[in-house]
Amino acid sequence: MTSFDMAGLSLPLFWLDEELERFWRAPANTPAFRKGSMTAAEPREECEFNVEQDSIPEATPASRDAAQCVAAALAAARDVIMANVEELGRIDAVAGDGDHGIGMERGVEAAETAVNMLGRQAGAGTLLQRAADAWADRAGGTSGAIWGVATVLGDSAKPDGARVALGIRQAAEGIMHFGKAKAGDKTLVDALLPFSDALTQRVNAGEALPQAWLKAAHTAQQAADATAQLRPKIGRARPLAEKSLGTPDAGAISLAMILNAVATVLNQVQNEQAAVQETQTQ
Repeated sequence: MTSFDMAGLSLPLFWLDEELERFWRAPANTPAFRKGSMTAAEPREECEFNVEQDSIPEATPASRDAAQCVAAALAAARDVIMANVEELGRIDAVAGDGDHGIGMERGVEAAETAVNMLGRQAGAGTLLQRAADAWADRAGGTSGAIWGVATVLGDSAKPDGARVALGIRQAAEGIMHFGKAKAGDKTLVDALLPFSDALTQRVNAGEALPQAWLKAAHTAQQAADATAQLRPKIGRARPLAEKSLGTPDAGAISLAMILNAVATVLNQVQNEQAAVQETQTQ
C-alpha cells in the first residue's frame, strides 16, 4: 500500500492460523473491498432516527473573548502550515511516507472550518474541542495538542498562563501515553516536551503568557531543529533510521511552526488590549 506522497510502498505480511484463514477466505462486499460472492441481505425495515439539535454550551463573556483569540491562533496555524505543506512533505519523505504536509493541511483546514461554524457564542474550551474533533476526523492523531488544552480551559474561567501551561503538559503526557513516543524517539514529542517545560517554568516565574509562550516557542524551535541528529525509534521511519540523519522530524518542525505562529497572535492580542486600556485611562 502507498500513502499520499510516499516514495515507495509498504508490504504487510502475516501468518495464518485456522481462524484467521477462515476470515481471510470469507466473501466480502464493501465499497473498498470485494471478494467472492455473497447472498444479498434482506432489506431491513426503515428506522427512525432522532437527531438532536447541535447546541453550543453556555460560556462566560471572558471565555468567549478568549475563544476569539484561540480562533485567531488557529487561523495563524493554518497560514503557516499552508505556506509550508510541500516542505513538510519533503522532510517527511526522506525516511517516512511523505504525507505529513498533506495531513497537517487537511487537519488545520478542518479545524478552522469547525471553528467558523461556531460563530462567536462558544467558549474557549468548546471551540478547541470542536476544532480537535474536526482535526482528528480529517488528519488523525495530530489533534493531541489541541485536546489537552481544551480539557483544561473550559468555558467559564478566563484562561491564564498557569491553566494553559497545565493543558500543554497534559497534552504532552497524553501523546506519550497513547502514541508510546518518548523524548529521543525523533517525534514531535522532542519539541513538545521542551516547550512544555519552558512554558511552565516561565509562567511559574511570573512572566505573562504571551512572553512566556514566545520564549518557550524559541526553545521548541531549537529542539525541533536538533532532531536532525536523532535516529527514529518508532514509526515508519524506524527501518530507515540512518537515512534520516541530517533531516529533522517533520512533526517536530510543524509543531514549532505552529507554536511560533501562535506566539505572534498572543503578543498582538496583548498589544491591542494594552492600547485599549491606555485609551480608556486618558
